[in-house]
Amino acid sequence: MDIRNVRLEYKKSVIDFSNLEDHPVQYFLNWFADALAINKNEANACVLSTVSENNLPSSRVVLLKEVNEDGFTFFTNYKSNKSKDIEVNPNVALNFYWPELERQVRISGVTEKIATKASDKYFKTRPRESQIGAWISEQSKEIGLDDNFTETINVLESKFKGKEVERPLHWGGYCIIPSRIEFWQGRPSRLHDRLLYKLEGDEWNKERLAP
Repeated sequence: MDIRNVRLEYKKSVIDFSNLEDHPVQYFLNWFADALAINKNEANACVLSTVSENNLPSSRVVLLKEVNEDGFTFFTNYKSNKSKDIEVNPNVALNFYWPELERQVRISGVTEKIATKASDKYFKTRPRESQIGAWISEQSKEIGLDDNFTETINVLESKFKGKEVERPLHWGGYCIIPSRIEFWQGRPSRLHDRLLYKLEGDEWNKERLAP
């Protein structure tokens, strides 16, 4: 398999450096709206990278569930490997890539658990099957190749029959509080547009980076 010449000439858009938002989250929301218009089912998929206590990096796809000027929120099992990494090193990176727009957003920041009430509120909006799934999954734990969740599902469905499924305490949200957000727009000849917002004190400063 020869992949040396697999390439794409990017030419769909540009970053207008003379017309930028003061706050990077607003700029992100503008791009996110464009991504949602093209692919509403997966526009919120992003790669979360963490580092373990042994300094081993790890990446996986998560789903963005809320964004505001405080940061970027996703939900997970607090016993998962990603959560264990965050507990010892809260510095993480988040990466969005929207190939249809030839755009990428890179976010660096510190992760904090969100308030319990906020996790409860989101959990109530999830499909009931997903709520049950949060009780079952011991995320990242090794299980048998022939493991079958049917019996456990039946037990939990019986337990919560006729009533609301409670949020398990081991499941909830994290908010990534950004300190750097880079916007990348693919351009011809690999001369890409790159815009970096850096938090310095209480202000976001803007820089253009070389391709």
